[in-house]
Amino acid sequence: MSAAAAERPPPERLVDRELGAEDGAETSIRPLTLAEFVGQQAVRENLAIFISAARARGEALDHVLFHGPPGLGKTTLAQIVARELGVGFRATSGPVIVRAGDLAALLTNLQPRDVLFIDEIHRLSPAVEEILYPAMEDFQLDLIIGEGPAARSVRIDLPPFTLVGATTRSGLITRPLRERFGIPLRMNFYTPAELELIVRRGAGVLGLPMTADGAAEIARRARGTPRVADIAAFHRAEAVDRAIADLALTRLDVDKNGLDAMDRRYLGCIATNYRGGPVGVETLAAALSEQRDVLEEVIEPYLLQQGLLQRTPRGRMLTDLGFRYLGLAPLAPPASQLDLLDRLGVPGGADDGEDEP
Repeated sequence: MSAAAAERPPPERLVDRELGAEDGAETSIRPLTLAEFVGQQAVRENLAIFISAARARGEALDHVLFHGPPGLGKTTLAQIVARELGVGFRATSGPVIVRAGDLAALLTNLQPRDVLFIDEIHRLSPAVEEILYPAMEDFQLDLIIGEGPAARSVRIDLPPFTLVGATTRSGLITRPLRERFGIPLRMNFYTPAELELIVRRGAGVLGLPMTADGAAEIARRARGTPRVADIAAFHRAEAVDRAIADLALTRLDVDKNGLDAMDRRYLGCIATNYRGGPVGVETLAAALSEQRDVLEEVIEPYLLQQGLLQRTPRGRMLTDLGFRYLGLAPLAPPASQLDLLDRLGVPGGADDGEDEP
């Protein structure tokens, strides 16, 4: 080896197994305890009572089901439950568990009182769901080993554990599975005041100064997700004020009402193509090249909450507020068929009371 090569400094590692300061800040964005979690007051209070009782008894917590719209903190609360109980945490999702053996591998590796978190639990296959019933009730696993005449049933004892399920569509969970959850908890949308506290906490964790009007602007428009940190860091702003928050959200196509480009495209399609509705959700999914689940679970809840959209038995319809948001005058309803009483010439019809020519 030459002297020049020996004096050359070693190349800098782009990926290091040691955590840096920025890694620690990134992983600590999520709240770690119930006391740090903002919003969902009823859910937090109920969880605190059940967790305290389970710890006092030294037993596993009863099975918990979180249901509600996406993005409200179901996964975070599941991690908090395990941390508050002082037990291990395993996470998976419903579509990943394809066979009974996949579920058996997860359950047999749990330690006593551990928490197993299954996201999108409504997407479990029926065969896997049947295996889960005795595991939840009796902490036993019934498996069939072998095939044909040589097949035999094997029962495996499991340590007591807590299953935490999360779903955005609780109506798709079968009744037998739903009834095995002793603690069903509904997650609701956050209020602007709660969102402001979440944004200010996140900025504090990142060491990002934020003014009161900046936090209020994000809370009003961010639909529950503080999305200003990257843009603010890119601009190297001294503090995230209202102007920086407005710039960040505008770059993300989020307008003053908290609607993004897809929301506006959805409303515009109903207004221009279907005269404000009614129009079926399958037709809208085809027109927008989106899946029906995306429309029902991601786009429509916020529009319904803001009073811009109606769900009727005949389909989706824009409200007068929805037309005004698009800058359009509400369209008059299409001419209906003549009243049957008018056709029969019976007084009291739609034209009753008008002067005869």
